[in-house]
Amino acid sequence: MDQKKILRKRYYYLRKKKYYDIDQEFFFPLIKLIKSKLKRKNLNLALYYPSNFELNVLKFLENDYMKNKDVLLPAIERQNNMNFYSWKKNQALFVNQFGMLEPNKTKIKIPNFMLVPILAFDKQNYRLGYGKGFYDRYLIKYLKKFKNIHSVGVAFSFQKYHKLPKDKNDVKLNYILTEKGIH
Repeated sequence: MDQKKILRKRYYYLRKKKYYDIDQEFFFPLIKLIKSKLKRKNLNLALYYPSNFELNVLKFLENDYMKNKDVLLPAIERQNNMNFYSWKKNQALFVNQFGMLEPNKTKIKIPNFMLVPILAFDKQNYRLGYGKGFYDRYLIKYLKKFKNIHSVGVAFSFQKYHKLPKDKNDVKLNYILTEKGIH
């Protein structure tokens, strides 16, 4: 079994064992970062709909800063590509072929901030995901055209690993947000 598979299994069970609920204060450093980077631009924030003991990013929508803002959620397309579509909290979602919830597929939107789920991360801001490469392929494709996409991995600090194995398809994230802040 390769090292990434071993780490995926280890960190999935660790996250499941140590998971705890967070509140909206967890996201205060992220709000500060968004405000400093966007200036007067509109926010196109891509979230993920949490499952499998992923950190509950829906709590971010409870913050006053996010009131009445649309967010974007991912949807899996043909040939295992991923795109983002507008979604409002409590709006209907649909189950995809992987059992994940997706928004109604209307007009494709490009985020300027993207919250990314993580199984493990390292001090260089590389992440270990589930192994399908959706986020990495998306970032590789769109960062060539849109330099202003800020990728933020969201995790608990106990998900940090000293140095993850990486290959040419792994994309370094701009930031990692944990309960200890953003780095």
